[in-house]
Amino acid sequence: MNGVMDAFADGAIVAKRNLIKIKRVPEVLVFILLSPIMFVLLFAYVFGGSIAVPGVDYREFLIPGIFAQTVIFGATFTGAGLAEDIQKGVIDRFRSLPMSRSAVLVGRTGSDIVYNVLSILVMASTGLLVGWRIRTSLTEALAGFLVLLLFAYAISWVMAYVGLLIPSVEVINNASFMVIFPLTFIANTFVPLENLGVLRPIAEWNPVSSVTQAARELFGNTNPAVPPPEVWPLQNPVLYTLIWVAIILAVFVPLAVAQYKRAASR
Repeated sequence: MNGVMDAFADGAIVAKRNLIKIKRVPEVLVFILLSPIMFVLLFAYVFGGSIAVPGVDYREFLIPGIFAQTVIFGATFTGAGLAEDIQKGVIDRFRSLPMSRSAVLVGRTGSDIVYNVLSILVMASTGLLVGWRIRTSLTEALAGFLVLLLFAYAISWVMAYVGLLIPSVEVINNASFMVIFPLTFIANTFVPLENLGVLRPIAEWNPVSSVTQAARELFGNTNPAVPPPEVWPLQNPVLYTLIWVAIILAVFVPLAVAQYKRAASR
């Protein structure tokens, strides 16, 4: 028990170090704040008039999808940050300190939560300005944001493993874009599933679709008269998302910790 508490205490210090880094690299904060605004305005005003969603205003349909895409992209900070720390020898310096071995990973993934909370606040404010509304209770709305953050946190551990496995910031950024971009577009994030044609079966079982659908339902951005698709993941989107979160954490937390030990011993 003491080991777990030490890991979290040391991880909090590492997370603080990652957040303080924003002062020295302010462009990171600019990207965090401006990127979601750009996506909201781009899709709301450029594509909003050409995409029809039965019974729902497109902007209300859109914002939860942008939430999902942005927090998933925000998870890439973990991979890029760890790769940079390995390249600069920061990990070796951490090894010389009397701290938990898992604290670096706990702190790095924890700081991603702060980044994603900032992104969600900016997106929510921008969404309200362009016409998005939360039509459920405060409890349900908070649950919607929590589901988004939990899924993003799980993806952070995937990126932590990748960042330790391939300690190159350039490769991590390119690889993340090549994987996450199609993953978030072959989903119900920006268009209804009916518009995806032969890709629809993939989108229906894509966990990005379920986290988006969960957010829409919890925010009240769906049409109650239109039943969800007849596939289990989208009829039970919150449960399906939580199952994916549990699977990802169960697989990638041990993998990332083991890879960290190997990376730190090189």
